[in-house]
Amino acid sequence: MTTNPNLWEDSAKQVMTPEAFAYAKGGAGAGDTIRKNVDAFQRWSIIPRMVRANTNRSLSVKIFDEVWPAPIAVAPIGVSKIFHSDGEAGVARGAGRASLPYVMSTFASTSLEQIAAAHNSTTPRAIRWLQLYWPQKVDHEVTRSILNRAKQLNYTALVVTLDVFSMGWRPMDLDNAYLPLYLGLSTALGFSDPVFRRKYKENHGMEVEADVFKAAMEWEETIFPGVAPAWHELQFLRDEWSGPIVVKGIQSVIDAELAVQAGVDGLIVSNHGGRQYDGAYGSLEVLQDVAQAVGSRTQVFFDSGIRCGADVIKALALGAKAVFVGRPVVYGLGARGEEGVLHVLRCLLAVSYAEPHDSVPG
Repeated sequence: MTTNPNLWEDSAKQVMTPEAFAYAKGGAGAGDTIRKNVDAFQRWSIIPRMVRANTNRSLSVKIFDEVWPAPIAVAPIGVSKIFHSDGEAGVARGAGRASLPYVMSTFASTSLEQIAAAHNSTTPRAIRWLQLYWPQKVDHEVTRSILNRAKQLNYTALVVTLDVFSMGWRPMDLDNAYLPLYLGLSTALGFSDPVFRRKYKENHGMEVEADVFKAAMEWEETIFPGVAPAWHELQFLRDEWSGPIVVKGIQSVIDAELAVQAGVDGLIVSNHGGRQYDGAYGSLEVLQDVAQAVGSRTQVFFDSGIRCGADVIKALALGAKAVFVGRPVVYGLGARGEEGVLHVLRCLLAVSYAEPHDSVPG
């Protein structure tokens, strides 16, 4: 697999099914937000600094109570088995072999337990978080069960996604009539949850496997209730989760301030990689303002638009404590499974380690 990040997408396209590739590449509406995410990085340039006495240097960073070897983590990526049979387990192993944190998606095609086992098999210091499409008050009992399972498996932080309370309008998937959820390909978290399974059987008199489509619809209605949460509702999660809580989907200083007032431990400046709403800012465009406004009071992270190591450097220079990488990891997985994930992460680390610079507009 090439070391050129501009060719990773093509490497994946050559071997993935057209439907799976479109699912990975596509975004909301006309794709304007995806383009702006990438273009935003081109408006900043790196200034190489010389004679800086940096022979002994380290990329390590302390995030909450954990030390990451580098300020890079694998973003929550759902339905990974459609990209490659290695699925989330392969991504978790690739992240672990690169000594980088992994964030599990609510939309995973592999269970909490299987992912934890795969991740633990690579390193004794595996750091993993859980991303939650929050069922809110629709079903606190299911939420509580998921959180308890995650705590027992040493998922140390909770990432609450704010920008998905209903599915986005994604033409590439709609034109392909391809919605993996309804095929049961993104339901592992729910279908493996004892409380969800019990309640489904009580309501329908059958196991989830008896009618996957029907059960998938119920899982969708549980995690995507169609109603945006209110900030005060985060208190339920605070009461149920003892670790850090990070909210994902912040795109304005106003919302960043509200998140801090709600008591979150961190926030991710993100627009869901352009997958959820069209016509928005490029995520990097708002990072600096958010970091300057709240960075002294909470941890500020970033995703949406990172394609190479230089992008990582720019996001860090503009105020991110660490970044989460999505599509490049998907393309690595699609191209070569676990080995492709590891390859992409090693390439990002190589560039990030080699180029500790300042970043300026222009």
